[in-house]
Amino acid sequence: MAYGEVDHRGVHTTQEGKSLGVFICWFLGNGCLFGYNSMLTIEDYLVHLFPNYRPVRVITLTYQPLVLVIAAVFAYHEAKVNTRVRNLVGYSLFFLGSLALIILDLATSGRGGIATFIGVCTVVAVFGVPEGHVEGAMTGDLSLMCPEFIQSFSAGMAASGAITSALRLVTKAAFEKSRDGLRRGAMLFFAASCFFELLCVVLYAHVFPKLPIVKFYRAEAASEGSLTVVADLAAAGLQGQPKLSAEDDPAIPERLSNKQLLMQNMDYALDMFLIYLLTLSIFPGFLAEDLGSHSLGSWYALVLIATYNGSDLVGRYVPLVEIIKVTSRRGLLAAVLARYLLLPAFYCAARYGGEAWMILLVSVLGLSNGCLTVCVLTEAPKPYKGPEQNALGNLLVFCLLAGICLGAVLDWLWLIGKGW
Repeated sequence: MAYGEVDHRGVHTTQEGKSLGVFICWFLGNGCLFGYNSMLTIEDYLVHLFPNYRPVRVITLTYQPLVLVIAAVFAYHEAKVNTRVRNLVGYSLFFLGSLALIILDLATSGRGGIATFIGVCTVVAVFGVPEGHVEGAMTGDLSLMCPEFIQSFSAGMAASGAITSALRLVTKAAFEKSRDGLRRGAMLFFAASCFFELLCVVLYAHVFPKLPIVKFYRAEAASEGSLTVVADLAAAGLQGQPKLSAEDDPAIPERLSNKQLLMQNMDYALDMFLIYLLTLSIFPGFLAEDLGSHSLGSWYALVLIATYNGSDLVGRYVPLVEIIKVTSRRGLLAAVLARYLLLPAFYCAARYGGEAWMILLVSVLGLSNGCLTVCVLTEAPKPYKGPEQNALGNLLVFCLLAGICLGAVLDWLWLIGKGW
């Protein structure tokens, strides 16, 4: 095997298959959130079907707790979990959930009502199961590889929002004047989601594990005692078993426990929690409903959501410019805390500002969210060996999801004083 360059750990690595690996990571990140972002992006259709149930807020709150619980279980047991099975189960459930939404809409003929709303919430809750599987598993797995993979996966997650927003604007323009136009646009979204998720299953199962660079990093992790990569190595035709622990081979240093990793990286964990606590306390519920006076009609919420998704995507590529990337731990925490100035800014913009101010603030929210997320996920795992990087990736995703879950709850506070 040829070795192309030295990675951040000082290990000589092969670069064969790296470009394709970066693209696949982007696609897998896209699939991780495409179904859920489709639900958020068709908020005008959901509000049309369920005008009395605040569907955007309820769906977010239905989805997130289940994701958090499953991610917590996997973060605790990550060292013994088969990552390959975990990811394949996750992406397969994403596909089945998207298919279930199409079947539900066809079965109800696009009618609203409490029974249909409960059905939609149930399917959305089911979406939480695969995300609890996939997001932590992929982040942990890619954390033991090159930083470009985790950056691309993170960018792919943001791209799912940008793609669904762009599609929604196009379908709204195309179907706006047609009878049943909102429903046609929604069905197009769910069909696209099915396609994306099925393609993710194929790419992860048959293409990604066979890339030379991926096999190298997983073999390296196995030699350091990682059990999570064994099935993927077998799928790539490498049957070597990892050394189980430092007790079996004194040459392998004892890996840090999850508690030790968390204590050493408490600032990074706090960064992830606070980033998404703020973001989800504003997006999507506040942007979908609490917008003050405006002249864009039903397009306004879609434009704001598209602005956030687009700026979040751009923000996840900003750290590729080394001179801009924030690597200081204190600098990251300061930047995360400074974002909280956006709360009073959004409040004032909703009450006194116009569309331009709101769009500007949404852009800042998205850019900072994407940039800081990638900075944390690429910097935190660097000092550690493979099994510890996988564990830390899972822990950081759990902190991210905890921030999302609490942020979705705090989002309801914007309704105080609004007669709800």
